Amino acid sequence: MHPLTSRNTSPLTGTVIVPGDKSISHRALIFGAMSIGETRITGLSQGEDVQDTASALVAMGAGITTQDGVCLVEGRGIGGLMEPATAVDLGNSGTAVRLLMGVAAQQPIKVHFTGDASLSSRPMARVMTPLKQLGIQFDARDDDLLPLSVQGPEKLLPIRYTLPVPSAQVKSAILLAGLAAPGETAVIEKERTRDHTERMVTYFGGDIHSETGGKGEHIITVKGQPELKAAPVDVPGDPSQAAFVVVAALLCPDSDVTVRNVCLNTLRDGLFVTLREMGANLEYLDERNNGGEPVADIRVRSSQLHGIEVPADRAPSMIDEYPVLCIAAAFATGQTVMKGLAELRVKESDRLAVMAEGLKACGIKVAEQPDGLIIDGGTSAPGGATVATHLDHRIAMSFLVLGLVSDQPVTVDDGSPIDTSFPGFADLFNGLGADISNVERKAS
Repeated sequence: MHPLTSRNTSPLTGTVIVPGDKSISHRALIFGAMSIGETRITGLSQGEDVQDTASALVAMGAGITTQDGVCLVEGRGIGGLMEPATAVDLGNSGTAVRLLMGVAAQQPIKVHFTGDASLSSRPMARVMTPLKQLGIQFDARDDDLLPLSVQGPEKLLPIRYTLPVPSAQVKSAILLAGLAAPGETAVIEKERTRDHTERMVTYFGGDIHSETGGKGEHIITVKGQPELKAAPVDVPGDPSQAAFVVVAALLCPDSDVTVRNVCLNTLRDGLFVTLREMGANLEYLDERNNGGEPVADIRVRSSQLHGIEVPADRAPSMIDEYPVLCIAAAFATGQTVMKGLAELRVKESDRLAVMAEGLKACGIKVAEQPDGLIIDGGTSAPGGATVATHLDHRIAMSFLVLGLVSDQPVTVDDGSPIDTSFPGFADLFNGLGADISNVERKAS
C-alpha cells in the first residue's frame, strides 16, 4: 500500500504534457507488430498497462526496443506471431487483454493470459462470445474470468456482429481478428465508440470503411488478409489523463494551465464538452491533425461551474472520465445528474459505488442509482477522509484532485495503481503548484 495525501493548494499555473494516449499507445504497438517493417513510435505512454502490452507482443515474437525515447517495433505481419513459452501477464489492463485476444487468434497458436486480482475479476464473456463465432476456442475460469487461454483456428471465419452494448474494446478485438480472416468482417454499433482501431487500419494501409445502416446504426467493415506496412506514429497526449489537470485547474482559484498536444478525437472529448456546458473557461489552441488524429493544446482557467444533466448518449465518449467529473460536480452549484453508466460497475472497480462511497466520506451529497449518480454540489467540501481506491487508478487520481480544493486534506489508501496509466502524476501536479505527498502530515 502506498498512501498519498493532497491538500488545499495555491493556484495551479504552467504548461504541461501529459502521458501519451493509452488507447492509441496500445494500438500503435499492436499495429506495429502486425505490419511489415519497422514502426517508429514517439510519445508512447510509459504506463504499466502499455508496457504490459509491449511485453506480451515481445513474448509472441515481435521485436520491440527503445532508442533515445523512440519505441521501435519490428513487425511480423498479419498472422505472423508465435506461441509464447509461458503465460502472458497483463497486470491491470483490460484494454490489453481484450485487444490481444483478437491478435492472438490471428494464427493457430494457444496463448495463456493472466492478470492481477482486479483484472481477474472482470468478465470477458462479451469479447469471447463474438470471437467464438470466428472459430476461436477459449478455456477460462468460471464466469469467463482470467486466467484464460485463446486458441486460434487454422482458418478464421469472417462474421457480421452487432454489439449488444457499446464497447470499443470488443469492437477492436473483432476487427483485429477479422484482419486475418478471408473476406469481410463487419461490426455493427448502435452507439458510436472510439475509433482509434479503424483509424490505424487505414493509416497502416488496410482496407476499412464505415457507413450508416437503415436503422441509424454504424457499420464498420474490414477486409481481411491485407499486408500492413510500417508507419511512424506520434502518440498525442491522453485526454483521459489531461482530464485530471483540467478539472484541478478549473477548481483551484486563480489557476491558468495549458496542457499541450492532447488528442481531441470527437469520440473522446465528451468530458471537455460537458465541462464547457457547466461553465468552464476552456479553449483549444493550435488545432491540428497528427497521424490521423485531431489534436490541440488546451488552456484552462479557474471557473465557477454549475450543475447539469449529462446526456446518457455521451457516455461512450467520456466513460473513463466520470470519476473526475464527479469531483467537478461536487464543486458545481446545483445538481449534476449522470445516467447510462452501468458499464462503470465492471471497470477496475465498481466505479459508481466506490465514487459514491468516497464522496460521502468527504462530506459531499450523492445519490447512487443503478446506472448513474446524482451529485448536489456547492462551492466547498469538507474533505478530511481516507478513501479506499480498490486498486483503481482513476479513483485514486480523482480524490487527489478533490483534496486540492477541499477544506481538509484527502488521503487515498493506495496510490501505486496510478503508475498503470499516469507515471509521474504527483510530480507533474506539484510542478504546477499542488501539494501531493506520500507522507500524511497534519494540516497546519
